[in-house]
Amino acid sequence: MNLPNKLTILRVCMIPFFVLFMECTIFKGIDKYIAAAIFIAASITDTLDGKIARKYDLVTNFGKFMDPLADKLLVCSALICLSDVIPEWIIIVIISRELIISGFRTIAADNGVVIAASYWGKIKTVCQMIMIIWLIIGLDFEVYHIIGQVLVYVSLILTVISLLDYVIKNKDILKESNN
Repeated sequence: MNLPNKLTILRVCMIPFFVLFMECTIFKGIDKYIAAAIFIAASITDTLDGKIARKYDLVTNFGKFMDPLADKLLVCSALICLSDVIPEWIIIVIISRELIISGFRTIAADNGVVIAASYWGKIKTVCQMIMIIWLIIGLDFEVYHIIGQVLVYVSLILTVISLLDYVIKNKDILKESNN
C-alpha cells in the first residue's frame, strides 16, 4: 500500500476520534479544540494524499474510490455533529449533493469515464472545511457568530453551484447510461 492510500486510511481512522471529541466532554472545555485539531489534521491528509499521488504517479483505483469517500465521510460527520449550529435543511442539501455526485461518478465509471474534481468542487470543499473549523471552535463573540453564518450560506451556495456545474458538464454521461 502506497503513502497516499495510507493517508486516506488514516483520515478514515481519524473520523471516530473526531466525532468522539465533538460529542463527549472528556476533557471539559477543550474537547472542541481537540476535535478541531483532528479535523484540521484530517483535512491536511486530504490535500497531501492527492498531491503525493499525482506528483509521484501513485494514483490507484483504491485511491480514486476511497479518497473522495473519506472526504465525504469526514465532512458529513462534521456537519451532523454541528446540527445544533447549522440548520438541518442546509445539512441535508450538502449531504444530498455529495450523494448525487457520488452516484454520478459511479455511472461515469461504469461508462469508463473518470469525473475529476472541478474548480467549483474544490472551492466548495475548502469553504466547507473552513466553515466547519470555524463553527467547531465557536468563540462566543457576536461578530464570530455572524462570520460563521456567512460561511454556512457561502458553503451552501458553493455546494449548489458545484452540483449544477458537475451535472451540466457531465449530462451526456446520463444520456449514455440510458442506451
